[in-house]
Amino acid sequence: MRNALQKISTTCLLIAASFIAVFPLLWMVSMSFMPEAEANAFPARLFPHDPTLANYADLFAHQRMGRFLFNSLLVASLATVLSLAFNVTAGYAFAKLHFRGREKLFRFLLAVVVIPGQLTMLPLFFQLKTLGLLNSYAGVVVPFMTSLFGIFLVRQYALGLPDEMLQAARVDGASEWQIFRKIVLPNLSPIIVTLGVFTFLAAWNDFLWPLIVLSDDHNYTLPLAIASLSQEHIQDSGMVMACATVTIAPVILLFLALQRHYVRGLLAGSIKG
Repeated sequence: MRNALQKISTTCLLIAASFIAVFPLLWMVSMSFMPEAEANAFPARLFPHDPTLANYADLFAHQRMGRFLFNSLLVASLATVLSLAFNVTAGYAFAKLHFRGREKLFRFLLAVVVIPGQLTMLPLFFQLKTLGLLNSYAGVVVPFMTSLFGIFLVRQYALGLPDEMLQAARVDGASEWQIFRKIVLPNLSPIIVTLGVFTFLAAWNDFLWPLIVLSDDHNYTLPLAIASLSQEHIQDSGMVMACATVTIAPVILLFLALQRHYVRGLLAGSIKG
């Protein structure tokens, strides 16, 4: 009886905590369907009395939301692809390939992790200025190309790959590229999905670095668009909430679609190494 009561109380607490966490998102979506008068009413309403799609129509027709959405998709996709290309190969090399100075170099990279990313923004900004990459998609993507966290994550997972399997492939005459492409990548798929989700979310939600690099609002990503829109339409809460809904909807759908692989990669990576 006591165990049953504990389970019921635990379930109720979890449901209450989940509702508290999800309620702001539900209210945001609800407000996005409210006309301006309802969205700004006091006391605030939880549900729209006369639901309307006018806020979304205005966003895409007059506020260039389609362009900002394209910019964010392009930047986040490029950042994810390049991050996986560099971090997966580097993580595998640190885990399974033997080269001079491997351990010292890896320890040095771990030491660099303690340096706050904000300290590297100024020298990186001047480097991009020298290369002529300011106010461009490439300038926004550059910081996401390599990640010490990503290299460490892949390395810890790759340490669990049996050396005998890789050595058998070498004995059979497979090249290092063939081993990596046909054996390593399929076995690293859970951690690749996990790192891809991390990188996509980071690039999609990043506000500070695009704000520093981009000067032309034509290249703005969605976080910058929300900030600009909230200043121009400070009294129109419904439109701002519609913009926020458009911003978070793709990443929520992505996370839900890849949740199983994402959790599997985190759990497997945490017990290896």
